[in-house]
Amino acid sequence: MRSWLRNRLDGLDGRDAALRAAGRSGDEGISTIEVVILAPVMILFILVLVAFGQLVDGRGAVDGAARDAARAGSLQRDGGTAMSQARAAAEADLAGTCIGHPTVTKTSRGFAAGTPFAVEVSCKIRGFGILGLDITNTITSTSASPLDPYRRAAP
Repeated sequence: MRSWLRNRLDGLDGRDAALRAAGRSGDEGISTIEVVILAPVMILFILVLVAFGQLVDGRGAVDGAARDAARAGSLQRDGGTAMSQARAAAEADLAGTCIGHPTVTKTSRGFAAGTPFAVEVSCKIRGFGILGLDITNTITSTSASPLDPYRRAAP
């Protein structure tokens, strides 16, 4: 048994020596297999990172839109105009970010000087659409701005 194993090992050494003499190592093609297996995994990993980046960017955009909508509404002289200006500000900020139009809802009560004008902005973000998945995330943000005591006067 021992001599058989020794002969097999000697035969392998002889084969390796013959391959080395011919300028080959016996591992040819391994790199190609590694690339074929690892390339799709690396590409998928990069796409997942990009998708999460879009979600983070969408969160920042919705937060900014809520802030701008609250400020735009707080400068107006009546509640109806305030909501239309808040919607316009949010839609301008979120153009190209949302799927469809953002939703802007007033969350504060009344419209008297010195009270806050608060809005909630919601938007559907297409974060994993880059991966071919039809998964949307709804991101919601709330912001408030005090009603400006020196806001626009009636015409």
